[in-house]
Amino acid sequence: MKKLLELISKCKGAVEVKVNSHKTMYDEIKDHISEQEIYECVDNDVLDKMVELDTIVEVTFYPHTPVGHCVVYHYDVDKALDEALQMRKELEG
Repeated sequence: MKKLLELISKCKGAVEVKVNSHKTMYDEIKDHISEQEIYECVDNDVLDKMVELDTIVEVTFYPHTPVGHCVVYHYDVDKALDEALQMRKELEG
């Protein structure tokens, strides 16, 4: 929870965390990854683990305004939040 609260405090817009949204549509994970083009945003080892665990974590955050956003995909919530925080830090320049 600490990482999520930190990300929220550093963003001027919304922060959204979704876990396994593919399951609400009865999608197979490989189909969902393909349809959402997640494979373009994630390393192959992370993709493989997502498929193995049948788990997709999606962190969407709006660092500067309610318009421009960033998205991180992972199979682990803590690791996704770590990546989002690192990305946010890099955007500060």
